[in-house]
Amino acid sequence: MLNEFKEFIARGNVMDMAVGIIMGAAFTAIVTSMVGDLIMPVIGVVTSGVDFSNMFIALDGQTYESLKVAQDAGAPALTYGAFINAVINFVIVSFVIFMLVKGVNKLKRAAENPQPDADAPPPPPPADVALLTEIRDLLAAKK
Repeated sequence: MLNEFKEFIARGNVMDMAVGIIMGAAFTAIVTSMVGDLIMPVIGVVTSGVDFSNMFIALDGQTYESLKVAQDAGAPALTYGAFINAVINFVIVSFVIFMLVKGVNKLKRAAENPQPDADAPPPPPPADVALLTEIRDLLAAKK
């Protein structure tokens, strides 16, 4: 059983998956920062200063000036602003992954179908075609 486990772990696709998960976790931190620190402030300006991360509904019927105050009071709250941030996060991550996959697919297609170099001279014709062309030219010269 230990040998089977070693074979399973040593497979390339398992290692690729592990690398992908680790890179995804690191990438998520970057995207979270981008959404929270760059995009949401811009959206807040566009929406006249609305801070989505502070949008909530207190379920105890009370009114609180901020989410922090409600949480400190121990009030149960629906934090729909955090959900909006998560949706924006998801859309951005999805778009970036789409662009990455699109780029990788384009590179793969380019590697599979290399374009001929426009500056390179055309390859010489095969020997039999060259011989036939020479015979044709000799016969044309005799006339």
